[in-house]
Amino acid sequence: MSLVVTTYIPEGIIMASDSRQSLTVAGKNAEGKDFNLETINSDSVTKTFLLEKQKIGISNFGQDLLGGVPMASHIKRFKEEIVGDSDDVEVIASKIGDFFRKEFPDADTGFQIGGYKKDSKVSVPYVFYVHVSRKVLERRNEKPDKNIAYGATWSGQVDVLTGIMQPSLLPGPDGKIQQINKAPIIWDAMALQDAIDFSVYAIRTTIDTIRFQARPKNVGGSIDILAITPDGANWIQKKELYGESR
Repeated sequence: MSLVVTTYIPEGIIMASDSRQSLTVAGKNAEGKDFNLETINSDSVTKTFLLEKQKIGISNFGQDLLGGVPMASHIKRFKEEIVGDSDDVEVIASKIGDFFRKEFPDADTGFQIGGYKKDSKVSVPYVFYVHVSRKVLERRNEKPDKNIAYGATWSGQVDVLTGIMQPSLLPGPDGKIQQINKAPIIWDAMALQDAIDFSVYAIRTTIDTIRFQARPKNVGGSIDILAITPDGANWIQKKELYGESR
């Protein structure tokens, strides 16, 4: 499992992800009985990628090992074999779903795609949600009236963050269940630095919460953050390879 968060505000798009890869190992114990063990395989997996020429970000969540191959290798192949130099964010969102369904139609794997597309002289932001086995392709930053929406979308292990952000059902003074609304976030007025801070908060809070809960620790490791604006794309923070000394 994973947690990927894309925050989209007037200044730009911030894409963030954790680095943990969890696996379920099946086997037999000494008595010959079957067992399934969920274990942490790595805290160094990349889940957010940048298409440099197109200035488009891709974050993946859900099933990571497809055909026994890590997602980073599949994304590299997708970039080399499928992506065209002139492909825009809408084309990429459509192509990535088709690419993975061709070989892995039942994969419980999803993507968030973010980038800008020129409409006349205006750079228009697009944020897409794509899921392989569910055959979903939907734009997340568009209002019903087709105007641009600002906010955040998160996928993967979402229960902690959703519990914080969404209304809750709690017993009132009379014992009856009532909806408790949360104070709103004014996304339209949010600065780019605040969007970065929110993305870190969203993932770090999930990591810290599940640390203390009796549950699989399937979100963890360092947090990668990619910023995309009409002027370009750059990494705010990204894990690097290192040797024994740091």
